[in-house]
Amino acid sequence: MSSLRTHDTQALDALTGGAFSAPTSGERAARVREWLAREPSAEQMQEVFRELSARDKGAARLLREKLDELRRAKGQEAIAAEWAEKGRGLLSQPRLNIADAMAWQRDAAKAGAPLSREPLATVKSELAERVRGIEDLQNRVQVQREAAVLLAQRIEVLSTKSWEDAQAAVDALRVDVPQWHSQAQELLDDPNWASVDTKFPPLLEASRGQLQVVWDAFQNALTQAIAAADDASAPLPPVPVWADELRQARGLPAEAAPPKPAKPKVDPELRAQANKAVGDALARLEQEVGQGHGKASAGAANALRNALKEHGKLVDDKLEAQAHAALGAATELEGWQRWRADQLRQELVAKAEALFETVPARPARAAAAKPAASDAAAPEVEASAEAASPAEGVTAQEAAPVQESGPAQEAAPAPDTAAAPAAAPVPAPAPVRKPRYGGRKMQETLRSLRDQWKQVDQGGPPNHALWKRFDEACNEAYKVVQEWLDKVKSEAAEHRAARIALIEEVKAWAAANAGPQNGDWKAFNRAIHQFSDRWREAGHLSEKAFAELQPQWKEAIGQAAAPLDQAQKQSIERRQALIEEAKQLGEAPSLRIDAVKALQQRWQGEAQAVPLDRKQEQKLWDAFRKPIDEAFNRKTAEREKAASAMSARDRAVLEASKAVEEATASGDAQKIRAAMAALEHALRARDDAAASVGAAPAPAAAASTEGAGDAPAEPAGAEGEGEAPAPAPAKAPPKPVVAMRGDDRPGARRPEVAAPARGGRFDSRRPGPGGRDARDDRRGFGRDRDDREERGPRLSDAAFRAQRDAVEHAQATLRKLAAQAHGEALTQLMAAWEQRSAEQVPSHQELGRGVSPQVRQGWTQALDRPAGGDASEALLRLEIAADVPTPAEQIQARRALQLQLLTRRNDPSPQETWGADVAKVLATGYEAGAARRVQNALKALLRK
Repeated sequence: MSSLRTHDTQALDALTGGAFSAPTSGERAARVREWLAREPSAEQMQEVFRELSARDKGAARLLREKLDELRRAKGQEAIAAEWAEKGRGLLSQPRLNIADAMAWQRDAAKAGAPLSREPLATVKSELAERVRGIEDLQNRVQVQREAAVLLAQRIEVLSTKSWEDAQAAVDALRVDVPQWHSQAQELLDDPNWASVDTKFPPLLEASRGQLQVVWDAFQNALTQAIAAADDASAPLPPVPVWADELRQARGLPAEAAPPKPAKPKVDPELRAQANKAVGDALARLEQEVGQGHGKASAGAANALRNALKEHGKLVDDKLEAQAHAALGAATELEGWQRWRADQLRQELVAKAEALFETVPARPARAAAAKPAASDAAAPEVEASAEAASPAEGVTAQEAAPVQESGPAQEAAPAPDTAAAPAAAPVPAPAPVRKPRYGGRKMQETLRSLRDQWKQVDQGGPPNHALWKRFDEACNEAYKVVQEWLDKVKSEAAEHRAARIALIEEVKAWAAANAGPQNGDWKAFNRAIHQFSDRWREAGHLSEKAFAELQPQWKEAIGQAAAPLDQAQKQSIERRQALIEEAKQLGEAPSLRIDAVKALQQRWQGEAQAVPLDRKQEQKLWDAFRKPIDEAFNRKTAEREKAASAMSARDRAVLEASKAVEEATASGDAQKIRAAMAALEHALRARDDAAASVGAAPAPAAAASTEGAGDAPAEPAGAEGEGEAPAPAPAKAPPKPVVAMRGDDRPGARRPEVAAPARGGRFDSRRPGPGGRDARDDRRGFGRDRDDREERGPRLSDAAFRAQRDAVEHAQATLRKLAAQAHGEALTQLMAAWEQRSAEQVPSHQELGRGVSPQVRQGWTQALDRPAGGDASEALLRLEIAADVPTPAEQIQARRALQLQLLTRRNDPSPQETWGADVAKVLATGYEAGAARRVQNALKALLRK
């Protein structure tokens, strides 16, 4: 299995271009990116991800993101196909509703469909073009209506002028009126005419009929006027202006207008009553129409009609005209409300019927007919039973017809039939209707649909046919709600019984456990919490049942937790006493560390014995540690205050550290080294004040150490003779303090311990292991107080931290610059190998101290010669010397070479001959894979 897995890994490594054999995570990620750029298949990416995720999760993340992107794209393709099919369905309808087209785009965007990509982009543009065409068609209908009104007004204006003027303008009208009819016919012939709003076709037809009537009457009157002008015996036209003009032309007097019949006199009191009744009904109708109430406006209109029937002969003409205008507006509003209400009802019916989705059942497998009737019936009955299995959601009633009409009921073929009969057809199972939502979601949806239906009924007259369909669909969906409610009731009964049993269990446990048996209050508290968790996880209850059981639970759990509450109260009192002791310790002039430790141990023992609430325990702990922390802070502040005085040496170290940081930020290696040297000099320099103090006892110390044979000191008067004192002899630089240890090698001589003096009393500080004298001897071993004084006083904390951080940053920057320099040198070396140019080989300084001049000369000589030879063994020796990974296909060769090297004991190791091995590789022809292996090996070798 391991060899097979290795073979698979090698194949995947070759497939991905070395993603598995790359030495670093960055290179593996780069090779995975290069492989993904070649667009491999999803199966290959899945296999590579499965193997690579166990090795390098960073590189495998690229594959996971690519696979997730493909998965999302596939999901978006399915969504796009679904919504494209819906959009084409809308486009294929002869009558397109604008609201449906806009809802398609909105719902597709909510579902996450990519509307900006094909095929949805085309469907979206087609729907937008179709909607734009419908809206343009509706606007043109309104324009045509206004044009018909203007043409009718032109004709009516001509009837008020001379017939001769009308005769002069009739030619233009004979062009405009047919043109208007042709434009109206174009609207009717438009493919989108069936999709316009239902109120526009009646408007266009009314305008068309009205214009035609006016035009026909005008033409007939003008023809009659022309005939009357030619023939005096011809009848006059029905237009009063033209008739008067022709009568005057004939010399006849003008005909007086017939008097308007006067209304009969009515009692003013009755007229006032009639005007008041009609006015009240009119005001109510105008108010309802203004607010847009369909039902209320219909009732107000009927009341106004009844008032006009009763008082129509008694009201004023102006009030009667206002009443008729209001009735016309109410009629128009009622028609629009009825149409809109029916449209909303149809949408609600569609939503109610869509609460169940039809799922096609899986077709039954057709069984081949057997020669025997009994053998033929068995697979057919099995197929019908499979078609009606409960797993597919088919009920028993739906499965019954399939079983009755199955091929098992047909007659068996005759025994003497030569050929085997064909398989009997199995009828397709009936589709299955499944609810789209669960119980709660279905209940909320039904409630929302019924509320919407009630609102629609308030705005328009009822529609009993649509209500019947809506009610049947809702009743069918409520069966799912009823099943869910029954299930919820049964679960609620079980939860209630479980909670009552839990309360009884807690009461029994409280009676049996008045306190912990062995003083383990933590176990007691854990048991209480377990009961509380079981109560929280006992299931859902109604608000009424929960309000009934909650007081019982609180009483039972309170009785059970009463011993723990008492113990916690006592523990809090003890902790308060410990807090007072801590305050006294903190206020003491000298802080006793042993007393603080003992007090903390007592607190820990109390905290481990009796558990408290986390917040309360944290609050008490903060109060306990506050006085002790304040005491330690005072002690620290005093210590820092004493050490806050910064010496000249500290300032010099800080300035030198700042200079090192600036040089590090510049990235110049020479500046960094110079700044580090200055910092080292500042660290070794002494403070001026310390030097003056330390230089005074130097002569006395020197005199005391020289001995009795030295010359005596000169008198003080000698100083006035102008002679310069003799320079003090230069002392050797102090040796660095080195931590030493005893010689623990086998057979080594151990240091002898001085025997204690006789006659003395017992002293804990006697020489020997564990004694203070021995400890003092160890402390003074290898140290020299004079050397410590020569090194200068101790640095302050700020100066020490500043110089330490500056040195660390500088060293890290130098290492980074060295690594960059090595990388550039290696790149230049590989370019020289590729171009066979010895002049491009980096210099000795660029390659570093790991490469000697002789080794570099060997490399240049190898590049001067023509390419030839085999570099396989040299590459393996380089990788062994650098201890870097070998490509998967060369692992066996590396192992064989390592075994051969073990047998060559007197031969130099690859770590000693890697320079010559590089020269062997450079002597061969350039190859990208070999260059990469050489570069990886040299990266490690040049750092050593």
